[in-house]
Amino acid sequence: MYQPPHFIETRLDVLHSLIRAHPLGLLVSNGQDGPVANPLPFLLDGDVPPHGRLRVHLARANPQWRMLADNPDMPVLVVFQGADTYVTPSWYETKRETGKVVPTWNYAIVQVRGRMRVIDDKDWLAGQIAELTASHETKRAEPWKVTDAPEAFIQAQIKGIIGLEIEITSIEGKWKVSQNRPVADRAGVAEGLETDAGSTGTAEMANLVRQYGGLSGD
Repeated sequence: MYQPPHFIETRLDVLHSLIRAHPLGLLVSNGQDGPVANPLPFLLDGDVPPHGRLRVHLARANPQWRMLADNPDMPVLVVFQGADTYVTPSWYETKRETGKVVPTWNYAIVQVRGRMRVIDDKDWLAGQIAELTASHETKRAEPWKVTDAPEAFIQAQIKGIIGLEIEITSIEGKWKVSQNRPVADRAGVAEGLETDAGSTGTAEMANLVRQYGGLSGD
């Protein structure tokens, strides 16, 4: 990933927080006909040294896992996309001063690399889907649990999936959130995003611009 110095994020707790907040990762690996990519919801075990471990399941009919099983030494890439927004030059103070501005796109992203192992074990899979479900249902007033469905039905579903564990060998973060702009431009971007709060991700991005741009005490 192209990494200008002012956009690099290396704090492991911050990188892990983005993964947990945006767990739908893009699993990328090499296939016989070129790259193969599938979006999958991941779980992160952050206490596994040195960088953590990812767990995921996918459909048994999905050929990507067989490609990985046949090439166990092949590294994989998982991409987690955080908040992202279009940034209009109209928000920049520099536009009013010189007019020498262009649009851009702000984003926060984490890329994970590692080696994986295929897990075909019904108890592991049962635990995986129970934990994944709980992680997303816990804030609901009446959380749905895997045990709410008939046992025979769940066991039939488990037969149709396969598990993967990815030991993270490297992790990179890139927070491109207007740090390279003058302070007045950063403030204009944050205010503009807050005014445009109806668009997806703008509130989260406004907070990131303020935080990384030195505009708040966070």
